[in-house]
Parts: sequence; structure tokens; C-alpha cells
Amino acid sequence: MKKIGGIMLNQKKKIEAEISAAFIKFQRDLIGRGPQEVKTYIINDMLITRFKGVLTVEEKHLVSQDSGKKLVKKMRSLLREMYSQDYEKIVEDLTGCKVLSSHSDISTKTGERIEVFIVDKDLEKYLENLK
Repeated sequence: MKKIGGIMLNQKKKIEAEISAAFIKFQRDLIGRGPQEVKTYIINDMLITRFKGVLTVEEKHLVSQDSGKKLVKKMRSLLREMYSQDYEKIVEDLTGCKVLSSHSDISTKTGERIEVFIVDKDLEKYLENLK
């Protein structure tokens, strides 16, 4: 197992990849399509997930106008609120940590979405201390 700065990279990368894969599956089930690319990063007590290529064909047409941008942001925000417990459960199940808060935003300019989860312990340090 490769170590850099004491972090067991295989375990950290494994959890990051599992979270990314679970989010792709969840989005495909929810919206009918998943993002083009997903990458999750564990940084201290935060998990940051970056979704690329999340806008549907219809949303891409809508965001060409200001009123459409607002509509897409509002719709995506509402969906995120409706399913926030599901997103948090994915993180909790795969990390063993309790999610204290979560935050999300979508860029209508780049078609990317960011999810940030704050958990109840320094997961990066915890993984670092696994021997």
C-alpha cells in the first residue's frame, strides 16, 4: 500500500471513488442521466464532490437566457433540498461519519455542480492513522 505523508492512499482513494460512484448511480436513478465526470476529495473533515457535465439538453437551452438560468438554479436547488437526506446518507454509509451540514451549488455557466459535506470527525486524519 502506497503511503505519502502517512496517508494510506489506497483507502482514501477507495472511499473517494465509492462516493463518486454512488452519487453517479443516485443521479442516474433520480434524473435519468448522470454527470459526465465526478471526483470526490476528502480534506480534513470535509468531503467535496465536483460533478462535471450535469446539465440536461433542455437545461442547456434554458441557461442561454437569464430567466432560464434562474429557473434551472431554482429547480436544481429544490431537487437538492428534497433529496439532501439521501445525499447525506450516502456519505454517512460510505465513511462511517455523521454529516453535520451539507452545501450545494450549480454553475449554469460551466455545467458543474459542487457538493460539500462537513462530517463529525477529521476523516483524512482518521484514514492517516489507520495502520
